[in-house]
Amino acid sequence: MKRKTIALIAHDRKKADMVAFATQNRKKLEKFNLIGTGTTAKLVKEKTGLKVKAYHSGPYGGDVEIAALVVKGKCDVVIFLHDPLEPHPHDPDIKTLMRVCDVYNVPLATNLSTAEIIINAISEMDFD
Repeated sequence: MKRKTIALIAHDRKKADMVAFATQNRKKLEKFNLIGTGTTAKLVKEKTGLKVKAYHSGPYGGDVEIAALVVKGKCDVVIFLHDPLEPHPHDPDIKTLMRVCDVYNVPLATNLSTAEIIINAISEMDFD
């Protein structure tokens, strides 16, 4: 059985929420391949002990790298704790990631409530 891949991404003001989410759902998340953008991946790895493959930080192309993995079928779920109240210089990259998730029918959580629903649902699924 191929392990599914989950991307963990969080804007600066949401990184503490992502660490709390990963800590609370550690047992569920360890069943998946985890990837993430720069600082988010580093923080989750340091605070939870989970293995997270880090790509570039979002403003340096990390969101685009994750989007490319979605397009290639190498990322199955995206949990992106987006901060809608702050402007982001790489907003076109963020929109690209969200768009390809819609185009390729990849579940995308942009807040904790949706992230909880997705992680609870996929942790119960059989992927054979």
